[in-house]
Amino acid sequence: MNYQETLDYLFNSLPMFQRVGASAFRKDLSNTLALCARLGNPERKFKSIHVAGTNGKGSTSHSLAAIFQSAGYKTGLYTSPHLKSFTERIRIDGIEMTEKAVVQFVAENKGFLDELKPSFFEMTVGMAFWYFAQQQVDVAIIEVGMGGRLDSTNVIIPELSVITNIGYDHMQFLGETLPEIAGEKAGIIKAGIPVVISQKQPETTAVFLQKASEMNAPIVFAEEIFSLKKLGETKKGAAIFAEFEVNETENSKIISFGLIGNYQRYNLPGIFESVNQMRKKGWKIPDQAVRKGLEEVTSLTGLKGRWQVLGQNPTVIADTGHNEPGIREILAQLKTYTYQSLWMVIGMVQDKDISKILALLPKDAHYVFCQADLPRALPADQLAEKAANQGLKGEIIPKVNDALNFARKNAKGDDLIFVGGSTFVVAEIDEL
Repeated sequence: MNYQETLDYLFNSLPMFQRVGASAFRKDLSNTLALCARLGNPERKFKSIHVAGTNGKGSTSHSLAAIFQSAGYKTGLYTSPHLKSFTERIRIDGIEMTEKAVVQFVAENKGFLDELKPSFFEMTVGMAFWYFAQQQVDVAIIEVGMGGRLDSTNVIIPELSVITNIGYDHMQFLGETLPEIAGEKAGIIKAGIPVVISQKQPETTAVFLQKASEMNAPIVFAEEIFSLKKLGETKKGAAIFAEFEVNETENSKIISFGLIGNYQRYNLPGIFESVNQMRKKGWKIPDQAVRKGLEEVTSLTGLKGRWQVLGQNPTVIADTGHNEPGIREILAQLKTYTYQSLWMVIGMVQDKDISKILALLPKDAHYVFCQADLPRALPADQLAEKAANQGLKGEIIPKVNDALNFARKNAKGDDLIFVGGSTFVVAEIDEL
């Protein structure tokens, strides 16, 4: 099989959560363990950092990868889902896994994959571990797919575990309350391995303390060590950076961050404390590498879709935030902008409780309802109907780029257009 035939095989023969939803979710690690055993347990052949959380785990993973790259380490990065190309999921020093390596992995293991019938996600985790071991990375940053305890990535024994925050998402799999969801995320805490909690939340603190105690794992709540204040944004050429004041006990410094979303203030304490913890383990990470990694995170790792400014006059912003806490942060940041009218190009997926999200959205915005091109997508007309129940009115234009083009044509130069509601909507934007 060539690369396209290999992708077709993977997409069509393995159940894929991002496309079909619940039917692709596996409730144990047996397939992953069997696949890793078949591959010679590559997950034991490199050092790693494991990152879980409801929001922020992608930004945190990319930021840590950029910092380790800047410190001179050969750095693997596994994230999901991909926005544009499958190989985005598996990178080394910001360079995507080669198409040749994808073909090689499937060719060597197709018989076993046909027999095991893993999910698409289980297969990609095995592929990532195989590639990182084959390429002999110094460290790999491994982002959890969903939850933690039963996530396929949870077969590694990392140097450090990181949990960014806990919010309401994937409740049909992870639990109805924040403590229940935290219990699933806490499943990545390993015996004797330090764990950093980026954001301290009253509902979940006891869960993490108890699990860390059971596992004899040192635990640090990063917000108790680092406090941050966003000072504003600066431009360097075409690029925009967020300026943060960072206070650590008696020290204060200003850092530039290539991710400009206000919600990054919740991720940065965990990123800084993760660096501290890895330094304690003997990893050499100069301050300059931290600064360079944070400032150049998007170019070093290829991260897209996090408060990404796509145009001016009118301003166009895309963001992959899609659950209630993520949408709250997006709306709070939109209020910091000056504009005449707000346009919301929005699409969502079927298996979310979207009523709470729709209730949050501003009633005076112009809406363009769309849908991503995948089975899980909520049809645009159904989204418009649900939105109308919340007093939100607008156009129904199913294709994402048609919807964005409609907003661009009808918006005035001093308007603001936001595109989001789902990772998969952002993924389909042509110019991303």
